[in-house]
Amino acid sequence: MDSRFRGNDILLVIGNDNPMREELYQQTIIEHNRNPRNFRKLEGATHAAEGYNPLCGDHLWVYVKVNSGGIIEDAAFEGSGCAISKASASMMTESLKGKSIEEAQVLFEEFHKLVIGELKPDEHPNHLGKLMVFSGIWQYPARVKCASLCWHTMHGALEKAKIVSTE
Repeated sequence: MDSRFRGNDILLVIGNDNPMREELYQQTIIEHNRNPRNFRKLEGATHAAEGYNPLCGDHLWVYVKVNSGGIIEDAAFEGSGCAISKASASMMTESLKGKSIEEAQVLFEEFHKLVIGELKPDEHPNHLGKLMVFSGIWQYPARVKCASLCWHTMHGALEKAKIVSTE
């Protein structure tokens, strides 16, 4: 396990209404925490930003490489944070590849609505796919910022902001 990430997080129980989603959530968080995808500095990134959550100490950098046609060719992250933060960043970088900047912005908006409880994946059409495992995080307000830090940092990077904070 990478020592730059805290690995002793207690995983959340996300609602009692869907035990299969709860189990999938826990398995997904564990897998992406142990084996994060795209955990590296991205050489040749066209967009980058630093994100920080001063309440819990999550601190990361998000890198995005956008081609001349406005398509995200690659995305990566590095930094330190809890298992939820790390898993969210890992899954985010996977989901961004091949998307246009506009599609990335739609994912950002949908993910934000999901984690604050405004988007119900079973009721509202969306483009989230596997990211829907975070659908119950809104029940734990302190963890919403953990899950969304990387997304706000990516959004900031695309808007050419250098530093993003959850506060």
